[in-house]
Amino acid sequence: MIAKKDSSLRFGAAVKRLRNRLRISQETLAERAGLDRTYIGHVERGVRNVSLSTIDKLARALEVSAATLLSGSSDTARMSGGPYPEMLETCVGTDCVGRGRVDILLVEDNHSDVGLTLRAFKKAGVTNPVHVVRDGAEALEFLFCSERYSSLEMQDRPRLVLLDLNLPKVSGLEVLRRIKADARTRNIPVVVLTASRRDESFAEARRLGAAAYIIKPVDFWNLSEVTPKLRLHWALVQPAEELSA
Repeated sequence: MIAKKDSSLRFGAAVKRLRNRLRISQETLAERAGLDRTYIGHVERGVRNVSLSTIDKLARALEVSAATLLSGSSDTARMSGGPYPEMLETCVGTDCVGRGRVDILLVEDNHSDVGLTLRAFKKAGVTNPVHVVRDGAEALEFLFCSERYSSLEMQDRPRLVLLDLNLPKVSGLEVLRRIKADARTRNIPVVVLTASRRDESFAEARRLGAAAYIIKPVDFWNLSEVTPKLRLHWALVQPAEELSA
């Protein structure tokens, strides 16, 4: 019984630690996992046993593998699960509203692709603040400072948008169309993320004004090819200590 209780406490501590690393509330975690917020609170306090199904839901919501979550090891989470490299100032969703300048908006609903993209930033030396949103509707709210992001100002808009074309709620093409149709945002460079350059939606994205494209998954090499084309190589890759000198 004691060993079982200890396991629940370690699991709950791991959930809380990973949730804090993502800077999300219990409510947000509950929403992502499709669970009740009170249930999340009980899990984090170690007073609730969880099923394998629930472990899987929590792991997906926390963007780690089930094995990483079960291990309860912060070192393992840093290596294999947490997709947000320590050197990047990364925010996810509305929990980060008002935390300061955002240089890059990453619009991507696939957790694995988010992690790969941020690791590519890290390897390329990109230290600019990144904000991550999961669907097209939230991307538009962020860009136009509306609804959940109404506290933002238009001067807070990002300097670069990395946009997946296959998004829930509002498609990537529609997000791109609205960005380029508005005088306040049309000059923001948009790099589309696509699984294949043969995708019909990719051709439409170029017509709408996409500055460049990256074939997913994003890695150091295809990111390095794109930034000079956007004339953002200095701004995005310059080491932070040189920028502040």
